[in-house]
Amino acid sequence: MSMLTVENAHTYYGNIHALKGINITIEKGEIVTLIGGNGAGKTTTLRTISGLLKPREGDITYEDESLLKYKAHEIVYKGISMVPEGRGVFARLTVTENLEMGAYSLSNKQDMGNNMERVFNLFPRLKERRSQLAGTLSGGEQQMLATGRALMADPRLLLMDEPSMGLAPVLVELIFETIEQINKTGVTILLVEQNALMALSIAHRGYVLQTGEIVISDTAQNLKDNPTVQKAYLGME
Repeated sequence: MSMLTVENAHTYYGNIHALKGINITIEKGEIVTLIGGNGAGKTTTLRTISGLLKPREGDITYEDESLLKYKAHEIVYKGISMVPEGRGVFARLTVTENLEMGAYSLSNKQDMGNNMERVFNLFPRLKERRSQLAGTLSGGEQQMLATGRALMADPRLLLMDEPSMGLAPVLVELIFETIEQINKTGVTILLVEQNALMALSIAHRGYVLQTGEIVISDTAQNLKDNPTVQKAYLGME
């Protein structure tokens, strides 16, 4: 049984048919990436899985249970956290306060302390800036904070939306190394990323989305070697 299954999901924004019957499976321990152009439906897919949007048709099954009956905040309790596009940190709160916001689903304060220590070990820069207002952090530091905040809920499945957006190349490499580190701790990851080459370099499998439909699904290596993917998404002729 797959950890997560998206089955024939149709999601709309008003009358706009954004997802047109997509099917995705994610196995425990994998990094799976969604690649595609702007408007392909990548973020909509993550928002549908996380409960921010509800599909009009289809089902989403997580650990053999449908998620459709749960609200977005309840899905966090189930073990799914999301790192949103654009980071979405609370600018007027400190680093520590932002991390504490990510731990609202935890009832044990000791667990929160342990998780915060893990985040600080993963991102030493956040520990140095724990008392700093999030709005004064650099873009790279805010991305670390958004990721750390999602990890505070102790997720088994982490949804990541464009983690490298707007970052300098050296920070992009750091973020992808960190994603691999998180995965090695046992967290399954669904990654949406415009930098398709970097995403496929760390993923196990991938799906190519085009105008709300999955047009290709394969192993990450096969997608890197696919001439259509190379031309459309990897900048190769």
